[in-house]
Amino acid sequence: MIVLSGGTGTPKLLQGLRRIIPDENITVIVNTAEDIPISGNLISPDMDTVLYLFAGILDDKKWWGIKNDTFKTSETLTRLGYNEKLMLGDTDRAICIFRSELMRNGASLTDATMRLSAAFGIRARILPMCDEKVDTMIRTPQGTIHFQDFWVGAHGEPDIIEMKIKGIEKARPTNEVLEALANDDYVMIGPSNPITSVGPILELKGVCDILENKKVVAVSPIIGDAPVSGPAGKLMTAMGFPVSSIGVARSYGDILDVIVIDERDTADDRDFNIGVKRFDTMMTTVEKSEALAGFVMEAFREL
Repeated sequence: MIVLSGGTGTPKLLQGLRRIIPDENITVIVNTAEDIPISGNLISPDMDTVLYLFAGILDDKKWWGIKNDTFKTSETLTRLGYNEKLMLGDTDRAICIFRSELMRNGASLTDATMRLSAAFGIRARILPMCDEKVDTMIRTPQGTIHFQDFWVGAHGEPDIIEMKIKGIEKARPTNEVLEALANDDYVMIGPSNPITSVGPILELKGVCDILENKKVVAVSPIIGDAPVSGPAGKLMTAMGFPVSSIGVARSYGDILDVIVIDERDTADDRDFNIGVKRFDTMMTTVEKSEALAGFVMEAFREL
């Protein structure tokens, strides 16, 4: 099973999926367009959430960082008048330093991720979508800023005029990503932001062409006319898609076979041009995540 992941929605689904199939049967292709350098080291938020989940150390109350981490370095920097864009725990920071040192010494992001996976004893295959540096950039009335500056720095408040992935035209899916896609016919897209979490993966040259020949099931992160969390609504509007499960399906183009929408969603199934299934998509407990993952697996079996 291949899972396209970013943000927090898909990791919650992965938490349930792990209860159904062995980790070694799961490959996760992760968005890297929200990666950002902080204090000289590369921070890869979406990647680290997945790594920490499979390592059993994720803070699953916040759905970022490491549980029971300390923040002495961050607090000291703040007292000294140096404010970082993201708040990093001490252990979290050490992992970012380790990854960055590997890369400064010639390793690719994929190489560094595999080293981290091995160090944590992770049996799933966790792959960055590409090794090139790409950045989600948000154009606002005040200027163009990185996604992290928009979402964390400005709390998602600025109006969005446009969103672009800087560097995506030169980026390519890695050989490891292409190999994974060649060897597996089932691709799950979790309930992550379709524009900034999943969109960059799909923008990579050749990925959508490959996925059109796979069995693809997505879970919508929108219920009615509002996202479960995050800035997906603003971003979908800026990109010309209605803020609805129908808009999510349209944003994915021709790659979907089935979309799973929430049982409370007001969308009319007849307005979709693909298969539609309904289930409780609010993953408020690990048991509900497992139930949703099981429902998605059943949707694959029916294809």
